[in-house]
Amino acid sequence: MTHSRVWIMVASLLLAAPVGAQEAKEPKEAKKASKKGQPDQAAMMAAWQKYATPGENHARLKAFAGSWTAAVKMWMAPDAPPQESAGTEEAKLIMGDRYLQADFKGTFNGQPFSGVGFTGYDNGRKKFVGVWIDNMGTGIMTSEGTCDAEGKVYTYAAMATDPMTGKTSKSRMVMRVDSDTKHTKEMYGKGPSGKEYKMMEIVYTRKGASARAP
Repeated sequence: MTHSRVWIMVASLLLAAPVGAQEAKEPKEAKKASKKGQPDQAAMMAAWQKYATPGENHARLKAFAGSWTAAVKMWMAPDAPPQESAGTEEAKLIMGDRYLQADFKGTFNGQPFSGVGFTGYDNGRKKFVGVWIDNMGTGIMTSEGTCDAEGKVYTYAAMATDPMTGKTSKSRMVMRVDSDTKHTKEMYGKGPSGKEYKMMEIVYTRKGASARAP
């Protein structure tokens, strides 16, 4: 177990300790730790609390929460016509609004398709991070990215296993917040020529949006 991991476990326990007892011990213990060349406990606790506290970028995930219909297009090759299908997504904030959980249901090649994704913002890495699993594979796709200053366009680098080679395949995802009732996800990857092309597009529309529109 690494030194930092030990301190993370200690920090988690200390967060649940009585505040008065913690404050009384911190100066003396911090001084001892400093002499031994170990991390300062007070600094470690402050860093951990900052890391654990949701902020502006976590609040931006609320734009994707709700019940959605999905219009899906997939291109199996750059010059192939898109395969079109429909789906639904139920997305909610979890863990004290730290993460977005999205449950998708639809079809692929005429077969039932379901997937679950989790998205968050890592305060330490200062990146949006995500994972995705579905019933059409046995691996986990991971992604990380950033958004523009307005929180309207998100760009992710994603990695997953290529079933043909068994090696890691990289792709680029772009998520655009078009309005309060619509957002669009696009995925790009390399074609046979090595050039990037659009592999997938999903347009999400909030359920009931047309009924509420003026």
